[in-house]
Amino acid sequence: MKFYDCTMAPSPRRVRIFLAEKGIALPMVQVDLRAGEQLGPAFRAVNPECTVPVLELDDGARIADVMAICVYFEALRPEPPLMGVGAQDRANVTAWQRRVEREGFFAVAEAFRNSTPAFKQRALPGPDDYEQIPALAERGRARVGQFFRMMDASLADREFVAGPRYSVADITALVAVDFAGWIKLKVPDDCAHLRRWHDAVAARPSAKA
Repeated sequence: MKFYDCTMAPSPRRVRIFLAEKGIALPMVQVDLRAGEQLGPAFRAVNPECTVPVLELDDGARIADVMAICVYFEALRPEPPLMGVGAQDRANVTAWQRRVEREGFFAVAEAFRNSTPAFKQRALPGPDDYEQIPALAERGRARVGQFFRMMDASLADREFVAGPRYSVADITALVAVDFAGWIKLKVPDDCAHLRRWHDAVAARPSAKA
């Protein structure tokens, strides 16, 4: 089993934090995204979608999706539970994970990839080229601002994103907030609940994975 990673990229970081919380160590294969290694024939043979992370299992099967990899390891090692306990809690964690991903992580990615010169003609990840759309960068930044406010209000009455227990929703949210720094957006000073939460989850050893 091995994990195709890129230490600087936010998507693989989500899985690394998940693995660290589970106490799972894997052989890592670094893919140089800055050099375009993901677009070369060798990596295309690993993942035709040209994205990381990718988990390669012992039998050669590959899983090339952040949440699919997390689901695999949650089933393999249920403790500590990071995707909910029982039907209702699992549904709640899933709903929050998707909301944070949609409203936070993807919003940052939209702004970042549509405004960064290095992504000229590469506004979307994957094997195909797409031109940047400046209006999407502006929209993405606006969405991130709304995301910060939504998260602050949601965390007013609970310790973690999906309730009293740390979960994969917190992992996605942490990476989204940190990723926002790449577009020079930070948690507003008046979002005290979000700042309290971020300080706590960023201090966990797994956050440095």
